[in-house]
Amino acid sequence: MLRIAIPNKGTLSAPAAQMLRDAGYRQRTDPKDLICRDEPNGVEFFYLRPRDIATYVGTGDLDLGITGRDLLVDSGVPATELLDLSFGGATFRWAAPSGSLVSESEIAGRRIATAYPGVVERYLADHGIAAEVVRLDGAVENAVRLGVADLIADVVETGATLRQAGLTTLGEPLLRSSAILIGGGSDAETRAAQLVRRLQGVLVARSFVMLAYDVHTELLDKATALTPGIESPTVAPLHREGWVAVQAMVQRDAVHRTMDELYDLGARAILVTDISNCRL
Repeated sequence: MLRIAIPNKGTLSAPAAQMLRDAGYRQRTDPKDLICRDEPNGVEFFYLRPRDIATYVGTGDLDLGITGRDLLVDSGVPATELLDLSFGGATFRWAAPSGSLVSESEIAGRRIATAYPGVVERYLADHGIAAEVVRLDGAVENAVRLGVADLIADVVETGATLRQAGLTTLGEPLLRSSAILIGGGSDAETRAAQLVRRLQGVLVARSFVMLAYDVHTELLDKATALTPGIESPTVAPLHREGWVAVQAMVQRDAVHRTMDELYDLGARAILVTDISNCRL
């Protein structure tokens, strides 16, 4: 039975559980449950602290896990990213008092406060920068004002908290994180193959919709140029002579513009249907 770690709380917990449900896996109904067995799918889910998931997978105690890329990097364990799940996005950036540092090259020799020392240390090592990393559990924005550090490395969303602390971002992001599926060992991809296919089906279904419409055959080439589909659109003759029905998958975020263009072209009976899951 495949053993998979899932965040038990935090921002990744509910989206991870919902994605697995959408992929056809059973999930716990009581938030206090620590284990959920899905016998038909041959999977056992373990609900763990997000920071611990990479460790359990990296040591081989669990086969797979869903966690944040930042937490995987911060852990330093030998686990592999298998699939980006496209939720739980976060951006890590440097921040320093306004005017104190001009470029990233000035980080060398400074004290850096962060709640993610593994992320910072890996970045410094990859870029050949020597600096002191000061580990804090949270509220790192106050570290500079209190004299603990010269700059910080932290998750930045709007930047409002940084501005309140008199800090501004510096240089390019250290890391762009999101929820990921991870595995440990050389056969991780083999063990995860079915799960990955199912999750990929959910990702595609969330990004696409099915668009159907009727159009005159004289306009078919122009219409299908707007809706090429994945392989190609499905075209079927209508009882009305000279007209065909077309069906194709289109990007969800572009569907309204596509509908307008089809209508202006002369297509009619334009319908949009959600896709719950798929295999491509």
